[in-house]
Amino acid sequence: MTDASSLVAPFDQAQILAQALPYIRKFHGKTMVIKYGGNAMTDPALQKAFAEDVVLLKLVGINPVVVHGGGPQIEGLLKRLGKKGEFIQGMRVTDPETMEVVEWVLGGEVQQDIVGLINQAGGKAVGLTGRDGAMIRAQKLKMVDNEDPTKEHDVGQVGDIVSVDPSVVKALQDDAFIPVVSPIGFGDNNESYNINADVVAAKLATVLQAEKLMMLTNISGVLDKQGALMTDLTAQRIDELFADGTISGGMLPKIAGALDAAKSGVNSVHIIDGRVPHVLLLEILTDQAFGTMIRSA
Repeated sequence: MTDASSLVAPFDQAQILAQALPYIRKFHGKTMVIKYGGNAMTDPALQKAFAEDVVLLKLVGINPVVVHGGGPQIEGLLKRLGKKGEFIQGMRVTDPETMEVVEWVLGGEVQQDIVGLINQAGGKAVGLTGRDGAMIRAQKLKMVDNEDPTKEHDVGQVGDIVSVDPSVVKALQDDAFIPVVSPIGFGDNNESYNINADVVAAKLATVLQAEKLMMLTNISGVLDKQGALMTDLTAQRIDELFADGTISGGMLPKIAGALDAAKSGVNSVHIIDGRVPHVLLLEILTDQAFGTMIRSA
């Protein structure tokens, strides 16, 4: 197979690199939290491109922090164990047995795959869960029924973040490592909690005062009711899109988390298409928009 770079003339390659310089200068020393999920996690070519992007960002002086999901992988193992996944209002019901599977898949298999890919690409990745460095304290999520506010659903060991202590992430960043975080928190009695990865990424971006929060998805960004991409959204516009049902289902926690981060000091939040090879570099180091940018105002 022909390497794509060999199709670009040397002069053009130099031009491309030179055009990235202002962005490298602008973002040098800044933290970027990347929520890694969807097709980008399951397609081998996209996995490789993602790992290369993360390593390159680190090498040019940007500090990437990866937060990953793993829904399909959890579902796959539950099926092999003869257990059917149950969802209420888009949230996985997590009984003790399911929690064991979640911890094994997220904190073990998926996390170590990502760490391995980044190391293979020349980086130095370290896997963490919310237990490491007492990073993510959580409590049981109280899920109120969408239709009846007086009714509450029990979704088991699904967590609501109480606090995030980013000390361990900062220590790793300062020592040239790339943190890879699994969205598992712990409670007052050392119990484990399964937490939505979008929510963890948004909260971590906020406490780290990240320059950007990048959320890789399986769609091109936030779409209007006609299916057209909306490239730039403000907090007020998002509230309108929630109200009229344009944003619904699985996009709700993603956008709500993104909005909270934007309102809490993260300069910009980008919901980008993880199916595009090297989309992180395209979004961060070029002037081409590859998704939806969310701003607080």
